[in-house]
Order: sequence, then structure tokens, then C-alpha cells
Amino acid sequence: ILKDAMLFFLHSTSNLVTVIPAMDLINEKLTTYFLNASFLPSIRVAVGLTKKTLNCYYQLTDISEVYHIAMVLHPCHKLTYFRCAKWEDAWIETA
Repeated sequence: ILKDAMLFFLHSTSNLVTVIPAMDLINEKLTTYFLNASFLPSIRVAVGLTKKTLNCYYQLTDISEVYHIAMVLHPCHKLTYFRCAKWEDAWIETA
């Protein structure tokens, strides 16, 4: 998933609006891999550490008003993205 994300951002016309949904997708995939008992424990630990690193960067988007503004102003997302992502009402109101 990380290679796919890197290639996507290298070859597409990415912008702020694509960052948060991409991070959500990566987080979902990493969670699935982390919970998959068929992987070796060492792989699951590595996935867990990757997920922890991703979440550090994701938290930085929470404190950046630029990301919120970009999502709200985007015609495809507006506040729908935040509701679908099950953000707390207070966060949506702030956005």
C-alpha cells in the first residue's frame, strides 16, 4: 500500500484534498494487516510501527486549518467527508 501511495502522489496531480483520504485508506489497510494473524509477529510489529508513524502525521493535519479548509471548499467533499469519516460533531463544526 505504501508503494502504491508513493506512486500515486508521484504521478498524479495531487493536492491537499487527496492527502487525507489517502491517509485514511493507508490506515485502513495497515489496520487490516496488523490484525491479520496469518502474518508473522515481526511483520505485524513493523506494520504497527508504520501505523503509529502515519498517525503522527495524521494528527498534524488535525491541527492544520489548511487541510480542513481545503476539504470543506472542495466541491466533491464539503462536510460530507468529515461525516462519513465519523468525525466528532465538534470537529466538524470547527472545520
